[in-house]
Amino acid sequence: MITIIHGDNISESRNYFLELKHPPAGGQKNIISFDGGKVTITDLVQNIEGSSLFGDTKTIFIEELLTKLKKTDKQSKEIFNFIDKNSKDSTFVLWESKEISKGNLSVFKDATVKFFKLPKNIFLFLDNLRPNNSKNLLNLFHQALESGLAIELILFMLQRQFRILLALSEPSENVPIDELIRLAPWQTGKLEKQALSFDLETLKKIYRKLYEIETGQKTGTLPLSLSQSIDILLFDI
Repeated sequence: MITIIHGDNISESRNYFLELKHPPAGGQKNIISFDGGKVTITDLVQNIEGSSLFGDTKTIFIEELLTKLKKTDKQSKEIFNFIDKNSKDSTFVLWESKEISKGNLSVFKDATVKFFKLPKNIFLFLDNLRPNNSKNLLNLFHQALESGLAIELILFMLQRQFRILLALSEPSENVPIDELIRLAPWQTGKLEKQALSFDLETLKKIYRKLYEIETGQKTGTLPLSLSQSIDILLFDI
């Protein structure tokens, strides 16, 4: 059996993945975990082949396999074929940190696919992050909350958005951050335009404030609620 978990709602998809990996009442047995960007065909063969001969069914959890491996690469094809061939005797659970295209999902035609999508209003909120737009931002922020999104996820998305805007405003000679590498050209163009609405110092100030809010939330030293803290941040943009 093959299960593919993907989508832009990373929080929900990750929780589902971990629930499968560490269920209550005894938990999984014979678990094997791999990083999809590092796993080799040798790793899979050594850990999986022969298990069915002894009735030792294994569950293999692989993170970012379809995200990091190219569909047309020879080594990738070997791994995909091996997983497909052994999916009757072993269970494979693949977790991807983004939405996977139908073309890439098709490498496992009989897989069970679990798709976790964020509501559209969170992207409307992020797209509207710009100076002198606080009233609209506050309204969109609370709409996102009312749609059922966890406030911790909204904070994470805010941090990610400003991290990208900072990276675009202050190019580095080093390897680009992961979020930039994964962007499609049209997304990069859209974010570059958004970044231009801020000066560099303002972006740094907002990003520092988001870090302070996150730290305060984790340590229990945040003087206000998380929602109120984000309200104030948005009001000051």
